[in-house]
Amino acid sequence: MTELGWIEGAITAARPQAMAALLRYFRDMDAAEEAFHEACLRALKSWPQKGPPRDPTAWLILVGRNAAIDAVRKSSRNTALPPEERLSDLEDAEARAAERLDGSRYQDDVLRLLFICCHPDLPSTQQIALALRVVSGLSVREIARAFVVSEAAMEQRITRAKARIGAGDAPFEAPGPIERAERFAAVAAMIYLLFNEGYSASGKALEAKGGLCDEAIRLARLLLRLFPSEPEMMGLTALLLIQHARSDARFDADGLAILLEDQDRSLWNREMIGEGLALIDKAMLKRDPGPYQVQAAIAAMHARAESPEDTDWVGIDALYATLEIMRPSPVITLNRAVAAAKVRGPEAALAMIAPLERPLAAYFHYQGARGAFLMQAGRKTEAREAFNRAIALASTAAEAANIRQYLDRLSAEAERPHR
Repeated sequence: MTELGWIEGAITAARPQAMAALLRYFRDMDAAEEAFHEACLRALKSWPQKGPPRDPTAWLILVGRNAAIDAVRKSSRNTALPPEERLSDLEDAEARAAERLDGSRYQDDVLRLLFICCHPDLPSTQQIALALRVVSGLSVREIARAFVVSEAAMEQRITRAKARIGAGDAPFEAPGPIERAERFAAVAAMIYLLFNEGYSASGKALEAKGGLCDEAIRLARLLLRLFPSEPEMMGLTALLLIQHARSDARFDADGLAILLEDQDRSLWNREMIGEGLALIDKAMLKRDPGPYQVQAAIAAMHARAESPEDTDWVGIDALYATLEIMRPSPVITLNRAVAAAKVRGPEAALAMIAPLERPLAAYFHYQGARGAFLMQAGRKTEAREAFNRAIALASTAAEAANIRQYLDRLSAEAERPHR
């Protein structure tokens, strides 16, 4: 890892905790962000020379807080704090802060930050966008891509959310049980989106976003401690764990995606899968099903299959049918069509996705799946057209390369001599 790489990693890992503590101290979101950014700038100057502090999070909190106070004092023409050398040499103060951060206050701080971002006075889209920006530090570009909107629109959405929280005099104490339950859905959705941002990355983007899945799982576990008997929280955490357990098998040496049925299952993280399976089994005992539990149950069926041939596609098809009722979506129907193709053949899958042509015509995965079904059905000319459309819609070189593999297969079949 490069010098700047380990610093960036330490700052990213510390961000939720540091931002939460600074927000509790200043009770102002903009002031907390400015203090954190100033601490990051000082870390980039200090850490390469002095090495990493004993506790990067405690360092960032104390330096950020002191720098902000110093700025206020200077603007008021009062006595400034000691010089940078003394300010950054935290020693015993850092050790004491680290001891406090290891206790329950850490959990309270991060949860408080999550719930403030997901305040019920905000529209759900603003809640999730603000939490992704403030808690996990995603760029406006990354969040805009997750919501499929322009960067300018997302910047405006986040600015409005901050302003509304500031104007609404939001409480900075940890919310009570009733408020926490009301905000659960928005916080869970934020964690889910955060995970998907990392899980959908490939190629060079995978290196930059690989930690997002770990961060989402960490936040999910944190939320599960607050809602230990909530079956949907168990389902969400189980879903993330089982999906992330396949990370080492999802891409080949060239960065091309490997389909689930072609993955080397010995590379799957069985410990992580075991944790996820235990959680979804426990959630099912509650007999209060929800969308996250159903998605986790689908992932669990794949994880329990020792080989692709052992996959219970009939059960997966039934679970997707349930999910379609709970959360109707063209994308969910598209995913169900994959199971339908296994159970009832490619023509049945094509019939299922035919009504999706209008809403998903410009969706890369729709054209890719349609091409695969057409190829399975022997409709090679139509398959080639669908694959070409998919390549035109690909957002990364890796996506385009994956589709070209199908085109190469079609070309190879066309060149074979007929007997």
